[in-house]
Amino acid sequence: MSEAPDNRPEEHEVDVSAIIDSGSFNAAKSILQAMHPAEVADLLEAQPLHKRQLIWRMVDHDVEADVLMELGDEAREGLVSDMDARHLKLITENLDLDDLADFVQSLPEQLNRELLGHMDHQDRKRLEAVLSYPEDSAGGLMDLDTVTVRADVTLDVVLRYLRRRGEMPKHTDRLIVVDRFGYYLGSLPLRRLLTHEPFEIVGSVMRDDDPVIEVNQSASEVARLFEDHDLVSAAVVDERGKLLGRITVDDVVDVIREEAEQSVMSMAGLNQEDDIFSPVIRSTRKRAVWLGVNLLTAFLASWVTAQFSDTLDQIVTVAILMTIVPSMGGIAGSQTLTIVIRAQALGQIMKSNTRWLLLKEIMVGLLNGSLWACVVGAVAYWWFGDYQIGIVIGLAILTNLAAAALSGVMIPIALKAFNIDPALAGGVILTTITDVVGLLAFLGLATLVLL
Repeated sequence: MSEAPDNRPEEHEVDVSAIIDSGSFNAAKSILQAMHPAEVADLLEAQPLHKRQLIWRMVDHDVEADVLMELGDEAREGLVSDMDARHLKLITENLDLDDLADFVQSLPEQLNRELLGHMDHQDRKRLEAVLSYPEDSAGGLMDLDTVTVRADVTLDVVLRYLRRRGEMPKHTDRLIVVDRFGYYLGSLPLRRLLTHEPFEIVGSVMRDDDPVIEVNQSASEVARLFEDHDLVSAAVVDERGKLLGRITVDDVVDVIREEAEQSVMSMAGLNQEDDIFSPVIRSTRKRAVWLGVNLLTAFLASWVTAQFSDTLDQIVTVAILMTIVPSMGGIAGSQTLTIVIRAQALGQIMKSNTRWLLLKEIMVGLLNGSLWACVVGAVAYWWFGDYQIGIVIGLAILTNLAAAALSGVMIPIALKAFNIDPALAGGVILTTITDVVGLLAFLGLATLVLL
């Protein structure tokens, strides 16, 4: 049996880039037309800016909107910045409403206003209804395009209605059942519609126990709900239970992916939408801020060290071993910090369990501190033949690991209370604390014991 061709994005990247470099633009365009919009977006983001513009001009007009939706905000902004509102209107007219809302919010303000101005009144009103909710809420994710049925009709009536309608929105696995005032009653899974007798009433076969999403729920809560209940779609209602729209699994996958990327990028003070090929000045400006913050924390650690210059001048051994204590504290604190931030993202940390978590992590820090204090103290004694230096560095490690555990729990909790992303600022604060506490403990004890 012959194997299916492997059309992985990275192979397309090599083919298209090489073909463009050779000047065979027609061949490159043919390859682009055979690629999925997500693959085209990956290809565009993997190119320098000048080649990105060239490839974009080869993209088929019918898939331009889908390609733009797959791009990060910064890469997308670079491509649409030269377009006028009329061109954008043509590109986006086939987008689903929830995708269109995401697209509009990512545009520069001037283009945003112009694009809204070119829409007809009904489309603009529907779009503004979605845009009225925060982007990271259920209302910001929902699609207003739903298929609703009444509970008092037969399945045969529903089937005839669907045939007359001709098509259904993407990712429709169930119809939403409402009363005559539009209030949510339940859902009619398509498998029940197809497997029950046509004369049965919708109300007798519908499900009334499906999870329902309130419009103001956060995107993270929606993602957890989809994950816990293995949902493909779910209805969105207001505080009175009136149906507003629905959320589908493709939007939830985007939320999960963005949260994962944000967690990784935030550790370095970056954003998941940052473009790897963005202009030098823009990249420099974004990264310079957190480098400056890190420099200030480094100066603070250096100042602490300078307060013990006499100790360092007299005892060379202290200078040799000085970096071990902050390093151990930094690693231990990062472990705790990562676990706590992940637990926050999953909604596992509440007021009722914070104290238990804090005590547990401090105990872990003390036990690990005791273990490695003994190991490092023994190595220091074997290396330098001085039991006092072994005691000093052992106690310093024990102190710093306990402080690291305390900080790893309290920093993300405190930052979240002030609506600051713990993944963005937690690492810098933790590094400062473990460096300062580690140096103070080691150099302070060395001054007291060895001098």
